[in-house]
Amino acid sequence: MNLKITKPICFFDLETTGVNVSKDRIVEISILKVFPNGNKESKTWLVNPEIRIPTEASNIHGITNDKIKNEPNFKFIAPDVVSMIHNCDLAGFNSNRFDIPLLAEELLRSEMDFSLDNILTIDAQVIFHKMEERTLGAAYKFYCGKSLENAHSSKADTLATFEVLESQIEKYDELQNDVNFLSDFSKRGKNVDPAGFLNFNEDDLPCFSFGKHKGKTVDYILENEPGYFGWILNADFPMYTKKVLTQLRLSKLNNKL
Repeated sequence: MNLKITKPICFFDLETTGVNVSKDRIVEISILKVFPNGNKESKTWLVNPEIRIPTEASNIHGITNDKIKNEPNFKFIAPDVVSMIHNCDLAGFNSNRFDIPLLAEELLRSEMDFSLDNILTIDAQVIFHKMEERTLGAAYKFYCGKSLENAHSSKADTLATFEVLESQIEKYDELQNDVNFLSDFSKRGKNVDPAGFLNFNEDDLPCFSFGKHKGKTVDYILENEPGYFGWILNADFPMYTKKVLTQLRLSKLNNKL
């Protein structure tokens, strides 16, 4: 079954120095761009993270400090990445929780004007977990009847995710072959920022999802404890979270004028 899309969608996967969205860096990124007419194009970049790759990470994805020492940093390739994903929806495996937030961090760190507004995101892992509760390798075997070779190679993982999503749509009658439906189905909650530090409550108001103000609206905290905003900006939160919170604060200030 072919995925029904009305605009291009980019499947992508990252290999990184670790799993901390704020601190870790990309060492490899692979993008598979699928067009509405079925055409595809792909690109994979090795990236010098400009920090040391821990041995534990290298043992997983096989990318060592020596392997990337002569590769460009992310800021150098960022314009090409943005050009490839421009006006595209995004899809991946565990992408809503990890790949998209970390990619957003790297793009903002590279001073690229990146926003997730008007972008639909599909996470094949969420669909898989809601339906079967497994991993990418197991999903690939389960849905596609194949063994995943070169697991934790970003290119292999990206291609596998695309095949898994198409097979999921074919297998489950309740899954509509529609990007809007799949994007909604992929969401674990209604997050305001990719990392999930801010989410929408039942009244669709932005709230904090962590710490002492968990469940309280952003408007209420900005009004009653304005110093909390400054603390977040100076603390170790993702740049995209800070960007969204700043936008909410500016919107609140403009509404007062």
